[in-house]
Amino acid sequence: MSSILIWLLVLMTATLCAGIWIGPALIGTGIVLIEMFTSLPTHKVIANWAFNVLTSSDIVSLPLFILMGELLFRTRLSQSLFSGIAPWMSFLPGRLFHTTVIGCSMFAAISGSSAATTQVVGRITLTELLNRGYDKGLAVGSLAGAGTLGFLIPPSIPMIIYAVLAEESLLRLFTAGFLPGFALAFCFMAYMGARAVIDPKLVPADDRTRWSWTDRLRSLIELGPVAFLILTVLGTMYAGIASPSEASAVGVIGALLVAAFQRSLSLRGLRDALLGSVQTTCMIGMIVVGAFIVGTVLANLRVPQFVSASITSWQLSPFVLIMFLMVFYILLGTVLEGFSMIVLTLPIVLPVVLAAGFDKLWFGIFLILTIEMAQISPPVAFNLFVIQNITGDSQTYVAWKVVPFFLIMILFTAVLTVFPKFVTWPVDFILSR
Repeated sequence: MSSILIWLLVLMTATLCAGIWIGPALIGTGIVLIEMFTSLPTHKVIANWAFNVLTSSDIVSLPLFILMGELLFRTRLSQSLFSGIAPWMSFLPGRLFHTTVIGCSMFAAISGSSAATTQVVGRITLTELLNRGYDKGLAVGSLAGAGTLGFLIPPSIPMIIYAVLAEESLLRLFTAGFLPGFALAFCFMAYMGARAVIDPKLVPADDRTRWSWTDRLRSLIELGPVAFLILTVLGTMYAGIASPSEASAVGVIGALLVAAFQRSLSLRGLRDALLGSVQTTCMIGMIVVGAFIVGTVLANLRVPQFVSASITSWQLSPFVLIMFLMVFYILLGTVLEGFSMIVLTLPIVLPVVLAAGFDKLWFGIFLILTIEMAQISPPVAFNLFVIQNITGDSQTYVAWKVVPFFLIMILFTAVLTVFPKFVTWPVDFILSR
């Protein structure tokens, strides 16, 4: 059994070091494992497994959610978010700092991409904050941290991948992400507010824009497109009108209507959105197929059971085990991006976690949180790259500024481990009705 794990490690390391994309690397590794350790007809089982995973009901929603994000990226939604949120921030310590976190939270509820959330919200809010004299370090750190909410607040592309590979209900997973997502956003805002109270110089003294209640009420019109899309996508799912895959199609129609209303989508923009969604979908689809092949081969060879029994023999408490996994994923996130972390580890890690008594639904949220940390863990940190492109700063500078938000995420994950009902209770409360 250990020889299988050694071959798996050697093959994956060799293919990735050779510069082969993660999808083909996984598929090639799966084929080699089938040929070496099983008597299965490779060409038949590969075709059968690929067809099964790519035609599952949950994976069908993937290209449509990606297309919705691509369309929204080309609208003026970021300007609308800032204009709608800013007048309401004068009540809070830190004032306009909070527009970044709230803007990312709202955009995350209509886009499943962390990088898209960071770029769409950041290109307006970060520019506005710096032009008004707000502290650059805190602004950059908050954008990097809040941008990761695109993975935790549904709809979420990594949640779709997890639901397919773990055979978990996508609607249950979406529901479980709401409360932790917005609670994490609140933690970010509380930290920024506390920093502003302790050091008032972070907020410019001359930024004393006065908004009347009439201005605030008018600003709600700017949030109309976002509210429309949230109701279109999430509202149809939880009202029982549409399944997640059907809601993704409704979301694309809603995004087209918003783009038409704002007159911000040209034919060239539509072509770029379609091309971008096809490229991203093909990349993710190949990764999912490869992961499913490797996972199925390992399951047939009873590798997960072997690893689970070995770890059980260590007699670790469940809390120590999950903290060990958090450290493992944080370290893994320094060399791999989020999707690769899911597909490479889930076939082996999930049986171990379930054997320790953890809920599959809860572990999905835990895994999404660790992937969020990977988004801001250098050197492989997509959110940091996005912010670099916006500000022109070095990745080292951006990475240092995001450290407080990274620590908040670690503490938040630890709290969810101690209180798992924080994740599972909303699912039982909402979907049981």
